Amino acid sequence: MSETADLILHRGQFTTLNRAQPTASAVAIKDGRFLRVGDERAVMALAGPMTKIIDVGGRRVLPGLIDNHIHIIRGGLNFNLELRWDGVKSLADAMAMLKRQVDITPAPQWVRVVGGFTEHQFAEKRLPTLEELNAVAPDTPVFILHLYDRALLNGAALRAVGYTRDTPEPPGGQILRDSAGNPTGLLLAKPNASILYATLAKGPKLPVEYQLNSTRHFMRELNRLGVTGAIDAGGGFQNYPDDYQVIQQLADAGQLTIRLAYNLFTQKPKQEKADFLNWTASSSYKQGDDYFRHNGAGEMLVFSAADFEDFRQPRPEMGPEMEDDLDGVVRILAQNRWPWRMHSTYDETISRALDVFERVNRDVPLAGLNWFFDHAETISERSMDRIAALGGGVAVQHRMAYQGEYFVERYGSGAAEATPPVAKMLSKGMKVSAGTDATRVASYNPWVSLAWLITGKTVGGLQLTPQRNCLDREQALRMWTENVCWFSNEEGKKGRIEEGMLADLLVPDRDFFACAESEIIDTTALLTVVGGKVVYGAGPFASDDEATLPPAMPDWSPVRSFKGYGAWGEQEGKPLQAVMQQQACACAKACHVHGHQHAKSWAGNAPVSDFKSFWGALGCACWAV
Repeated sequence: MSETADLILHRGQFTTLNRAQPTASAVAIKDGRFLRVGDERAVMALAGPMTKIIDVGGRRVLPGLIDNHIHIIRGGLNFNLELRWDGVKSLADAMAMLKRQVDITPAPQWVRVVGGFTEHQFAEKRLPTLEELNAVAPDTPVFILHLYDRALLNGAALRAVGYTRDTPEPPGGQILRDSAGNPTGLLLAKPNASILYATLAKGPKLPVEYQLNSTRHFMRELNRLGVTGAIDAGGGFQNYPDDYQVIQQLADAGQLTIRLAYNLFTQKPKQEKADFLNWTASSSYKQGDDYFRHNGAGEMLVFSAADFEDFRQPRPEMGPEMEDDLDGVVRILAQNRWPWRMHSTYDETISRALDVFERVNRDVPLAGLNWFFDHAETISERSMDRIAALGGGVAVQHRMAYQGEYFVERYGSGAAEATPPVAKMLSKGMKVSAGTDATRVASYNPWVSLAWLITGKTVGGLQLTPQRNCLDREQALRMWTENVCWFSNEEGKKGRIEEGMLADLLVPDRDFFACAESEIIDTTALLTVVGGKVVYGAGPFASDDEATLPPAMPDWSPVRSFKGYGAWGEQEGKPLQAVMQQQACACAKACHVHGHQHAKSWAGNAPVSDFKSFWGALGCACWAV
């Protein structure tokens, strides 16, 4: 008797990424894995009376996206507290959102905009002034984190954190002051982000039941964008095991909708060896299951090797103690057969770390350990070869899409052409994958990363990477799917639509392989499936959605109003293409061609020199703004 599928998706254009079977029109899923991948006839033969059948309607279907570096555990604990400016097109819109949130946030709570955006994404190309923040929020604390270079605090926030003229200057940071010595509200990371972390940590936290709700809403937002898996890179002020209790509770309850592999991030300078000796004794590499599992150490191994990526500041020089500190930790990890990931922005840091890894390898062979560097923006060809020889990899993220303008300002456009050199690393056959480094220094939206890999442009529109150094769409998609699986030691288990593999996939709202390059960044999912379960459904697939989620808690949460990337909740109920393409503005009405995106229409590729007159002649109202 033949097997009967639990779920069948048919009449689709499946991009499988299986080189032996690159396309299919239907798939059958049973017990969370792909049972059959093929044509309509072969797959529909596996339908039974209890089989759920979804007609994809000729749409493109892709393997589920996997983020190689995201701070999902920390981000989930706080998601419901945060006003996200990710994807908002103008500062005017962002400030209008801020004002609305200030008006409903009760004392003593803060309004927090904690990363995921850059001033260059705004039409105004600037951040708000402190005067503007204080005018919008005279009494409610407001904390705005811009990348890891600065934070803006209004007067109420300064009072809440207790910064006064008597507050000493923090190590590695700067509190800007007025002529009388009083803090102005601007905090600078010079050269590291400790002052930003520490100040944010002073804010009120959610109770555990709200953190559970918050984490579920964050996963739901990632599912909405087609993310089905991730590797969590730990994070500052994220302690193990205390801050992992919420995600563990959700895993135990079967409520994870993202497959999560997690790394353990050391927390205190000079105590790194103690952390890893303790953790290797009390935790096991790979402990867990296909939804929640241990993935080794990092991204912070030792604080003396942390070269923060603030391109507004000169490259930091690591101290002479770096090698000895790193040697002590890496030996512990290698002896316990724990892989590791290591934050490294600059080649100068990478090359010194490789000296240590090569020395350890002579005593404790690293063969078979899937260790890797994170970020590696300025990695040299020599370092690439050394990594490959030791069996390591490089996990890149789209930080340059948010900081490219600053990098060019400091190092020049020539240096930015291959920063990081993704195409070169792939051509060498290295282990390379992609992710976001969300939620602070970049957005969690995977399509921003995919667009950056393919177009070479920042979110502000600056052409950083010439076409010869960009990836084609299939290469970029592999960077976000099957390539990531080496980094979590799950090769052959997921990352492709292939018989026997975990059944994770998405149906995007446009054809990834046929849409214009400029449209990739605006993609969202219509359908997301994890382990054969529909974790997100919208539009034609809304009735297939199996996820049930209570409203965001507390009731004043920004997530209730704005939802997530691009404040898409403001457009809820409208066609999904319009959701991602329209933004609110202060004009009296939207035109019928561009919605409210007048600036985008004026700067578009119209075949005339006078954009306003051209569109006006076609009946568009953008010219009248």
